Amino acid sequence: MAHFVDEAVIHVKAGDGGNGCVSFRREKFVPRGGPDGGNGGRGGNVILFGDKSLTTLLDFHYRASFKAARGQHGQGSNKFGKGADDVVIKLPVGTVVRDAESEELIVDIIEDSQEFVIARGGRGGRGNAEFATSTDRAPRRADPGGLGEERTLKLELKLLADIGLVGFPNAGKSTLLSVISAAKPKIADYPFTTLSPILGIAKFGDKSFVVADMPGLIEGASHGKGLGISFLRHIERTKAIAVLIESTSSDPASDFEKLMDELQTYSDDLQGKVRMVVFTKTDLLERSKMPELKRLEIPRKFKKHFISAVTGNGIEELLGLFAASLKK
Repeated sequence: MAHFVDEAVIHVKAGDGGNGCVSFRREKFVPRGGPDGGNGGRGGNVILFGDKSLTTLLDFHYRASFKAARGQHGQGSNKFGKGADDVVIKLPVGTVVRDAESEELIVDIIEDSQEFVIARGGRGGRGNAEFATSTDRAPRRADPGGLGEERTLKLELKLLADIGLVGFPNAGKSTLLSVISAAKPKIADYPFTTLSPILGIAKFGDKSFVVADMPGLIEGASHGKGLGISFLRHIERTKAIAVLIESTSSDPASDFEKLMDELQTYSDDLQGKVRMVVFTKTDLLERSKMPELKRLEIPRKFKKHFISAVTGNGIEELLGLFAASLKK
């Protein structure tokens, strides 16, 4: 089975806090100076940061460990230790972060510049100046710095696209994407040419949006058949879905119903993302059959559109529909 999710496992360790200091004032003419040991500095945090310019987790296969520095120790003369710098890990937008052992979801990085402290640095230890009291004016104790948090993370990158193209294998999704964007998907006349999602950036006027060519859906996908669940999980990320149906199919109405059933079986939310039904390959359809296709009963809430990616017929209007659906 093809894997749609780019995965990586990394280990993160926040910095320990600096130790507090035991020190006493040593001044001329002050033989018994009071405590002046400063506090230690905070250890560095490890912070996750969403970066829309990144598209893969590949770098984490070469570097899988991230460690922040510890805070400086406190010093005499009430000098506090300096806090350590944070370590920032940049992740592609669309990265799901889980605990590697429990599989518990920790955070979903879904926005550019989103920040999340994944491991907190240890607090700085208190110096002996903090322990002075009316009954103990010369304390000889100080705290060690606290330990920084440490954890192993599982990263999963899921596709983030504005429009997802869904249809049975060989419905013309790859051809359409190659026409409306600079993407160059593999195209051939047999099922499952596309085994992983392919992204293309399409433009309409001054608007641009990301369109994803999804692997061909088959009956039973919601139960894991074919490319199955991994594909359906992927299109949960899209903002809108266009269902593509071959206009030359022997039963386009049945094709539509089967596709919608698969989406609904997996998730009502998924079916709710469908905005339009696009009939492809109209250049291959006999002219006499077009009126019948246009009369096909499909719920009115779905926009019906007819295209030929080969001749370009209906393509500009389809881009307009894509742009309008995203406004909603």
